[in-house]
Amino acid sequence: MRVRLDKIASSTRNAKLHRDVIVGTPIPAVAGTVVAVRVLDSKATYNSVEDVHGRMMGINKGDVLAGVLGARDALRGYAGDVPTSVAPGDVLHLLNLGGVIGICTSVNPDVGLPCRVEVLGAVMNFPELGRRIGVPASIFPGPVAPRADLPADMPPLILVAGSCMHAGKTAAACMLVREATARGMKVAACKVTGVALRRDSLEMLDHGALDAVTFVDTGIPSTAAMEGADVVAIALGCIAAMGATGADLIMVELGDGIFGRYGVDALLRDPSLKAQRGALVYAANDPVAGWGGVQWLASEGWAPIVVTGPATDNAAGSSRIEELTGIAAINARTEPTELADLVLGAILGPVTGMKAHGGNAP
Repeated sequence: MRVRLDKIASSTRNAKLHRDVIVGTPIPAVAGTVVAVRVLDSKATYNSVEDVHGRMMGINKGDVLAGVLGARDALRGYAGDVPTSVAPGDVLHLLNLGGVIGICTSVNPDVGLPCRVEVLGAVMNFPELGRRIGVPASIFPGPVAPRADLPADMPPLILVAGSCMHAGKTAAACMLVREATARGMKVAACKVTGVALRRDSLEMLDHGALDAVTFVDTGIPSTAAMEGADVVAIALGCIAAMGATGADLIMVELGDGIFGRYGVDALLRDPSLKAQRGALVYAANDPVAGWGGVQWLASEGWAPIVVTGPATDNAAGSSRIEELTGIAAINARTEPTELADLVLGAILGPVTGMKAHGGNAP
């Protein structure tokens, strides 16, 4: 069946879709399959989808949308999974702003019920010229290859981890990119865990990064645990790709939180990552999250060089965090220069290695 797409979500970017597509069956019920759906609801909230260029598009009942099957496990959004089977006429849900589609299993009341979508079919590729037999499109594999380890002589890394989503990780990463760039450094950036959305990587580009990739560039729409992705290999592939850009520094955002199900904990346990030069920045929502996160990180052999995020929005939080942890608490939005002085000063100082910089504790 020939279909004209009204909206093409950013999660499909690897598939390089055109507006006019052929949809059909079978529809592989696996993460990364590109599907065409008809929007069944008009919502007052959570009613947008990001396009392949990063622009937010409003969606309305009746729109035909191309998205990707995938999972999500977000505290402040939706949780959902890829169904065991998918057929035309099935009703699924839009799980995130990047166009990831699945069966919603849990709702945060702040975002309301998820938008329902009716499956029209898999978007078909025709890889053999002249043949009319199509195969279901997928975003896998992507342009970035997963890796088991990191190359030698990587530039220093700044890892930005957080207590939860919306903890200020992207704000801290962007301020550090801007400050490092203003000081003459070439910075590349990557977001290595989370669910498909270009917004954060594009924001880092807007702040001066010379290049940026995300886990989606490996062909994975989400690093949520239910998808069974090798998060460490995906992350190391993204970091290595940015290391090949000639950057002086790589900014690595770990999407979601250290206790979430997107693989941040597994990544922080990886020996090859701990062996790299650099520093760990920790973003926390409140002082308890700041204190608790520092304790958990210490148990895994990490000591953040600084705590930032909403927990440091004023002295009530930042002073308490410093008292409880002995780690500097600096707000990225109001004190970007001080934050950069501390983080970049440690990395560029005479001592090297995450262990020496407070990134990897004894």
